[in-house]
Amino acid sequence: MTVGDKVADLLGKDHDGKDVRLSDYPGKTIALYFYPKDMTSGCTAQACNLRDHRDDLNAAGYQVIGVSVDSEASHKKFIAKNSLNFPLISDVDHHLVETFGVWVEKTMYGRKYMGTMRTTFIISPEGVVERIITPKEIKTKDHASQILKG
Repeated sequence: MTVGDKVADLLGKDHDGKDVRLSDYPGKTIALYFYPKDMTSGCTAQACNLRDHRDDLNAAGYQVIGVSVDSEASHKKFIAKNSLNFPLISDVDHHLVETFGVWVEKTMYGRKYMGTMRTTFIISPEGVVERIITPKEIKTKDHASQILKG
């Protein structure tokens, strides 16, 4: 996905197994953020920053939706442990991460593996990608202000 691309209405299933659609949030700009893994330090910092600034984001017209390849059960634990106040999509079949181009080869300690590249897509109320916040730009502890600076 690149700026100007149209996003399909159906995004996936959330932590409760319910469909998540762009049309569920009429008039909202969607901050669809992809993160590597529940319960890790960077992902927790990012999720908690977004949780803590939900009112500011909502007031500016944003709806936050998180996506990782973790299971619904993992998402439920992550939400409960951190009192998250936005939906998390369980992308276990890798449909979204591949569609958005964030499922990439990574290297850690010399070992190569496939994983999710931390990226946020800002999607207009009409379902078009307006902006992409790239992995090099994302500050996990201050991500809400990066979205709001739009």
